[in-house]
Amino acid sequence: MNKVLFFLALFVIAISCKPGKINQIKEDNKDLASMLDNYYNDRMQLYPLEATINGDNRFNNLLPADFTDSYRNQLIGFYTNYQISLTTFDREHLNDNDKISFDILKHETEINLEGLIHFYTFTNFMPFDQFNGTPLLLGQMGGGTGYQPFKTPADYDSWLQRATAFSSWTDSAIVYFKKGMTVNKVLPKAAVLKMIPQMLAMVTDSATKSLFYEPIKLMPTNFSKTDKKRLTIAYINLINQQIVPSYKKFAVFLQTEYLPAARNTTGINSLAGGDKYYAFAVKFWTSTDKTPDEIFKIGLSEVKRIRDKMELIKSSVKFKGDLRAFFEFMKTDKQFMPYKSATEVLDAFRNIQTRMKPNLKKMFNKSPKTKFEIRQTEAFRAASSSAEYYPGSVDGSRPGIFYVPITDATKFNLTSGMESLFLHEAIPGHHYQGSLQIENNHLPKFRRFIWYGAYGEGYALYCESLGKELGLYTDPWQQMGNLRYEIHRAIRLVVDVAMHTGRMTREEAIKYNLDNEAISEEGATAEIERYMVWPGQALSYKIGELKIRELREKYTKELGIKFSLADFHDELLKDGCMPLNVLEKKMDDWANKLLL
Repeated sequence: MNKVLFFLALFVIAISCKPGKINQIKEDNKDLASMLDNYYNDRMQLYPLEATINGDNRFNNLLPADFTDSYRNQLIGFYTNYQISLTTFDREHLNDNDKISFDILKHETEINLEGLIHFYTFTNFMPFDQFNGTPLLLGQMGGGTGYQPFKTPADYDSWLQRATAFSSWTDSAIVYFKKGMTVNKVLPKAAVLKMIPQMLAMVTDSATKSLFYEPIKLMPTNFSKTDKKRLTIAYINLINQQIVPSYKKFAVFLQTEYLPAARNTTGINSLAGGDKYYAFAVKFWTSTDKTPDEIFKIGLSEVKRIRDKMELIKSSVKFKGDLRAFFEFMKTDKQFMPYKSATEVLDAFRNIQTRMKPNLKKMFNKSPKTKFEIRQTEAFRAASSSAEYYPGSVDGSRPGIFYVPITDATKFNLTSGMESLFLHEAIPGHHYQGSLQIENNHLPKFRRFIWYGAYGEGYALYCESLGKELGLYTDPWQQMGNLRYEIHRAIRLVVDVAMHTGRMTREEAIKYNLDNEAISEEGATAEIERYMVWPGQALSYKIGELKIRELREKYTKELGIKFSLADFHDELLKDGCMPLNVLEKKMDDWANKLLL
């Protein structure tokens, strides 16, 4: 459109809009902003652990029993009220940014109400498992180095109040586990067998040996003597009188009462209403309308495609033997374990960042202001951790941190997919996506901290596919590492659906994992048992990545010379995390404007 036509169009729009209508549009945007602020604040009070993780410290002392009927009713009221409030706005009279906020909140209220009203017993009767839940999160928060702050006496007092509530949380959880037992809504035995030792690990014969005593050991030196003495006594009493007895109570209950009642079946479909719940879980986690059968077929196709690529690489290095033998060779051959110290491993990751930096600037116009660091995972949790990304704080006081667990540097294997891992967990994966989101002051607060796995994990997995364009994946072993991560996510599409729709048992799913990726039996078992207690969640990664890849290919064809990969990435990231259906509409609007 030339400049004359452009300004003529603006003039026509201006004279056709009555003053009252213009003012109404502005007022609606302002009212929407106020409503969205209220939504965020109300949500944080209902989800105080989420608030703490966000760096919002207003509710650090709260620990609700988030599975009870009364809590569920609070949530239903909360989402219903905001669903009604949203209907007072005319979406078409909102600006582009507010339209996205409108669409996200509409999705949030609808999907959560559907789950709370129709399927709450599948989660409320199983208050935690071996992978998720307050008893595990409490340990991560209360160790003094996690999300819960321990910088001031007030911080220490907030934790005392929160952790003291764990005793009543425990009693309520046992009540709801028992309710589930009466209606056969119970966890699989395999999961319960993992939960018992987790609970026992928190039982110590001395408060000073407890993980929850670590904040006392790490207490700031500037605290007064009075506070130091008061808090030390309070924490010892908390551990001896509240925390240890609660974990012990869980261990005894799980061992003596719940384990005998736990189910031997694999999938959620074995429970009454399980098929409908799984269909909902698929929709919840993927934020698409894809059916379990559709996803299963996609998974089979992706596994075959990736295996074929692996076969080509195996042939290129002249390896004799099948893929299983090739996997074993890469896991065990000494040439792939060249490191002598943790510093060498960390330096290898830093070298990845250095090598791709020139190309990174060509593929992303915008980079985060939040600082970034690579650190070794602390020794006390390294053995049970995987590589992970901790987001930086909103105020910039804490950098984004890529943690690498290194228990024995001499066994750290470079074919494990170091380059893919860095692209996913660090740059341009979670660090870029998460940091740009929280740094964007144009987003309402609820969007700066919102998370959708299909978008966030899908984007990070998409970033793994950028390796060659970033100057990485230059040898067959890193290429295999990339395919190893990709097939892991493709396998999830197959086994998650298969287990929860009755196509596979736990044992068959473990075998499918072992047959198709370089993973230990212990690792495959842990993965499969994770999917068993978290139906649908594992689908989000690959479904999200495929959608982003589909959009990129679509716009490359449609826009031709107008397509810029850097602009595509900027548009993909600039509005933060959102459901895939909202993302696709937003991206289509972006592409259509470029075509004008």
